[in-house]
Amino acid sequence: MTTQTTDNKQFAKNFEPTALEAYWYKKWDSLGAFKAGQHVKTDSPLSGTPYIIQFPPPNVTGTLHMGHAFNQTIMDGLIRYHRMNGCDTVFVPGSDHAGIATQIVVERQLDAQNISRHDLGREAFLEKVWQWKEYSGGTIQSQVRRLGSSADWSREYFTMDEQMSAGVIETFVRLYEQGLIYRGKRLVNWDPVLGTAVSDLEVESVEEDGSLWHIRYPLLEPVGDLQYLVVATTRPETMLGDVAVMVHPEDERYKHLIGKKVKLPLVNREIPIIADDYVDLTFGTGVVKVTPAHDFNDYAVGQRHQLEMICILSLDAKINENAPSQYQGLDRFEARKQIVADLEQQGLLDSIKPHKLMVPRGDRTKTVIEPMLTDQWFVAMSKPAPEGTYNPGKSITEMALEVVRNGQVSFYPENWSNTYYQWLEKIQDWCISRQLWWGHQIPAWFSEDGQIFVARNEAEAYEKAKAAGVTGTLRRDEDVLDTWFSSALVPFTTMGWPAVTPDYERYMPSNVLVTGFDIIFFWVARMIMMSMHLTGQVPFKVVYVHGLILDAQGQKMSKSKGNTLDPVDLIDGIELEPLVAKRTTGLMNPKQAAKIEKDTRKEFPNGISSYGADALRFTMAAYATLGRNMNFDLKRCEGYRNFCNKLWNATRFIMMNVEGHQIQSDNIVLSTVDKWIISQYERFVAEVHKGFQEYRFDMVANAIYRFVWDEYCDWYVELAKVQLQTGTPEQQQGTRHTLITVLEGILRVAHPIIPFITEELWQHVAVLAGKRQSDEEILLSNQAYPLAHLERVDEAAEADITHLKQTIEAIRALRGEMNISPAEKVGIYMVGEAQLVDHHLPYIKALGKIDEIQRVEQLPDVGAPSQILGHCELMLNVKIDIAAETARLNKEIKRLEGEITKANGKLNNENFVQKAPAAVIEQEKQRVADFTALLNKVQEQLSKLK
Repeated sequence: MTTQTTDNKQFAKNFEPTALEAYWYKKWDSLGAFKAGQHVKTDSPLSGTPYIIQFPPPNVTGTLHMGHAFNQTIMDGLIRYHRMNGCDTVFVPGSDHAGIATQIVVERQLDAQNISRHDLGREAFLEKVWQWKEYSGGTIQSQVRRLGSSADWSREYFTMDEQMSAGVIETFVRLYEQGLIYRGKRLVNWDPVLGTAVSDLEVESVEEDGSLWHIRYPLLEPVGDLQYLVVATTRPETMLGDVAVMVHPEDERYKHLIGKKVKLPLVNREIPIIADDYVDLTFGTGVVKVTPAHDFNDYAVGQRHQLEMICILSLDAKINENAPSQYQGLDRFEARKQIVADLEQQGLLDSIKPHKLMVPRGDRTKTVIEPMLTDQWFVAMSKPAPEGTYNPGKSITEMALEVVRNGQVSFYPENWSNTYYQWLEKIQDWCISRQLWWGHQIPAWFSEDGQIFVARNEAEAYEKAKAAGVTGTLRRDEDVLDTWFSSALVPFTTMGWPAVTPDYERYMPSNVLVTGFDIIFFWVARMIMMSMHLTGQVPFKVVYVHGLILDAQGQKMSKSKGNTLDPVDLIDGIELEPLVAKRTTGLMNPKQAAKIEKDTRKEFPNGISSYGADALRFTMAAYATLGRNMNFDLKRCEGYRNFCNKLWNATRFIMMNVEGHQIQSDNIVLSTVDKWIISQYERFVAEVHKGFQEYRFDMVANAIYRFVWDEYCDWYVELAKVQLQTGTPEQQQGTRHTLITVLEGILRVAHPIIPFITEELWQHVAVLAGKRQSDEEILLSNQAYPLAHLERVDEAAEADITHLKQTIEAIRALRGEMNISPAEKVGIYMVGEAQLVDHHLPYIKALGKIDEIQRVEQLPDVGAPSQILGHCELMLNVKIDIAAETARLNKEIKRLEGEITKANGKLNNENFVQKAPAAVIEQEKQRVADFTALLNKVQEQLSKLK
């Protein structure tokens, strides 16, 4: 038997996802299934309302990772669910130019050819980056399609395309004109390898072993026997830029020295002793050096005391001309060694002590970050907005806090809002300039005398210069904007802003942002700030925050660890050797590469099987417990691939038994079994709706799995087989109707999570269910989502089938205890209410493999195991070899006693109890309880035999 889809494609015997996925994505695309502005007519209360999700744009730095697969599953699940509920859905795809990250990728490619970007020049280098963007961006789009994302590709954006760039320039100009963007010489985080400023969020504080150097600073005028002050520092090289030493104003040891001077060692500059309560009385010697140009805390002290700022480092972290000549040109760490040696030679090194310290390192280069005094552009985070803006008198930070506190923006899970508050309440002005070539070049021009003209283009800059009486050539600022500046504008620039377009009016704000907790500060907060300031609206109503995808051992996935998984490799499968090559290529450390190769061969001796996109999506959805990190285990993927096979095979069986029969009628006769599965189906639909509405994708996935596998396939289909064999023609028609109707509903319910297989199966099932004609091109993607009709819940049928299932499960348990082959039919003794069993006899006999049921007043005392249920007692009517069964039970008793002794041995071991995690101890206690309960049961069986 074969059936036909809309293009006469046969219903394959086996589920083969690769060809099926390629076929259906192409079909969806060609029929415009994902275009905005169209929606299904449904009875859902959501029908006709806009529903918008925007991609967190992946960086064009390579390929997608497992976190993207998880993110796409959640977003696409929500979009498909709302599309089928009649919403006008807009799923906006895009990618980010990722300034620093992308420039690093291309520079490394050039390094391999012994070429630097400076050899090429800015224009030629940017051509190389655009070439890389085209390659990487195409790869990313292909991967997103493979995951089944139902994005409206006609709306795809790139953060440096024409529309987005126009929005970036307009934003910069407006904020500058409003006094909220300014240029100033400020201390910033400086990455000497990248040669650019980086934000606080791009700096990792790493605890490392270091030293605390105690250095003698000679007093200019000794006080009694006191010849010098001992200053403690973790960075002796920066002493070359010291402008003061400070003590706590209440420190009795040094009060009398405040206002006096010391001579700066090696430099011989006279610097004052100042008092400031920033000094920790208990740390080191209580005397601290002040270097405002190379320490953020010292910078604040310098501002308070109006101290000079002496920068002694060049931008590549070498000692510059402001230091003594013998150190000029030395790398900062080479200078440290030389300075320490010189201090020791001059008798000015008091001591060196081991010291744990937090070292700031760049998250990309891992180099030590330097606080550096440079000219940069900043957004004022705490300055009130001027009149004429949407929120006059309030800073952009205040508005971003307010809209979350008043519920205009909600976090799921809610606890992430506290993290959001804590960061914004401590926020500093945002340094938005980067000393890179790749990115949005800052729209500011400098005159020959240093005046600044911020404009939307060069012509406008010259007009402004002319109006100010400035003539001559203007030079454009070479710096580019922080990547997150343009990303912060995505919610509205993608809708046409700064123009007020129909899209902007209809699709702002979006409904939900799906993102990881690690970019709440980088991206989420900044989108809210910019959107509230520039549009007066929140950018989205809900922030769904998910955890990280970790490996099976709970380790963060990273290239350097060699534990990454490519989503496409899970969809298509990959052989061992290509997998090893993929994980080790590009690693500079041969020892590390060898370890990764060994681990990969051990973990994946046969490579990775093909699981298909649906199984991967189902796995991701099942992992989506709110806010938790997820340990990714391929066994889960395998389990959901098996689920897809189960659904496929069940559909084939049902169609073989339904096709060619009359199943649609106005007078369907339903059995109790039919009423039961319909009742369970309605509860199932309600549970899935609840899961989607609460962003509990784990609930959605588990509900689909449980209902489809356990209730529909394992129970209803098996019971239906009996009805099709023994029922009247009317009952058979009712069963066929129920089989196909419930299956059609299942496919619609599961479609947002597993879109490919459900689309394929629905095309076959929908013809029989009367949902489409065989020659129509109608897509499941655009069908109405089932609504729960809880008035169809039949509690009497549910109670009845519960008794039936309990009876069959009890018989199966008895067969299992007696090790009776599934193919062997046996008789049973039964005590209980006959009426509760009689109308179930065909099902009990078929599913319990029973040939005869013998009703008795009392179960015979023959030593066979029995089951006591609420409505009956059961015992198998089989001949028992007393000697063999006694031997078997004694052997089992001995095994269980051994397991109990072993577990108790651990629990009675003080060393184990003290060191083992609480979960492991609890596990051992549970083992004792389970084994003891089983032992009692086996001993009871043995006593009956005797």
